[in-house]
Amino acid sequence: MKNAALIQVPEAIYALRRDIHRHPELAFEERRTANLIASQLESWGLTVHRGLAGTGVVGVLRCGTGDASIGLRADMDALPVQELNQFEHASAHVGKMHACGHDGHCAMLLAAAFELAHTRQLDGTLYFIFQPAEECDAGARRMIEDGLFDLFPMNAVFGMHNWPGLAAGQFAVHSGAMMASDTEFRIRVFGKGGHAALPHQCTDPLQPLVHIAQAFQSIITRNVDTQDPAVISVTNMHAGSDVSLTVIPDDACLGGTFRAFSREAMSLIEMRMTEIANNIADAFGCRVETSFKSDYPPLINHPRETNICIELLRKLVGEEQVLTNGKPTMAAEDFAHMLEHKPGCYVFIGNGEGGHRNVGHGPGPCVLHNASFDFNDDILPIGATYWVRLAEACLPLPT
Repeated sequence: MKNAALIQVPEAIYALRRDIHRHPELAFEERRTANLIASQLESWGLTVHRGLAGTGVVGVLRCGTGDASIGLRADMDALPVQELNQFEHASAHVGKMHACGHDGHCAMLLAAAFELAHTRQLDGTLYFIFQPAEECDAGARRMIEDGLFDLFPMNAVFGMHNWPGLAAGQFAVHSGAMMASDTEFRIRVFGKGGHAALPHQCTDPLQPLVHIAQAFQSIITRNVDTQDPAVISVTNMHAGSDVSLTVIPDDACLGGTFRAFSREAMSLIEMRMTEIANNIADAFGCRVETSFKSDYPPLINHPRETNICIELLRKLVGEEQVLTNGKPTMAAEDFAHMLEHKPGCYVFIGNGEGGHRNVGHGPGPCVLHNASFDFNDDILPIGATYWVRLAEACLPLPT
């Protein structure tokens, strides 16, 4: 890591990161967090707009006379997780925790805003986007629906996420599919219940349900292009009652998610799941209802913007520290919605293996969505420096 190239991050921003961690807020409830962020931006002279998607914040920094503009995005929401850490900045709210590092994302972007507000080595307009509800309710889509790109007409948009297991000081990024889509599904089969001793008098919904769950896997192996990875996971099945095991129920249901790296694969999977569920249920004399909820499309990095980020990162941390040949992850991110509307790039910044955690951390590993997770403050300067150098590269001063 080229420490000499890193900006100085004020101690107040480290303290703010821990303050946000201690006061986590769930999707669309990020009022305290949004107020903290807006107040900081205003104190540095930025124009601040509030209220997109309810709690979203956009800080605007205009420099020079250039027409170019870009957006830098951080997410603000926490998860419904009971934190196991017991250090000083552990969550003060039962059942809520920053288990994905969004507190650190906010701090890195705030540190960049502080630096750029003071140096102003830009020619154009920079939008600092603090987004609510990344984890479960597609806050990015809501901000877009509320006019994000109409009110703030940026040429490109960029995002970043901490990544445990990737060494601190490393980055991972590549063009094309970076993260998968996420579609939730629910299948309910309706039959005719009755006595378990007299199944011939019933229309058992459990039999087709089991066949449907097994047949779904054939979609991946026989319908989806083998060069286009996808996964279907049945994560729950419900039928009957533990109170009485002699009753065949009237209905049975299953649910889960499927993930893919293209819109085409998403459409194909949904179509085949519907066909399979209907045909199997019909073969058993049952009726079926299917429902799908797709809040997260595949996250696709754009080639030009990705190349800009890669070259910038290589200068910042060294070529060997920028991993560009990694596989995309099946995890999903609603920043994908922004990349469907604007060119841009999303990168992973290494969060390390967990050795940064103070005494008092929980017994679990330092991985995303784990109750023992904590953002690595050691990467705050490098993440903030990346944002600053990216802004300067995209909005350069006239020569």
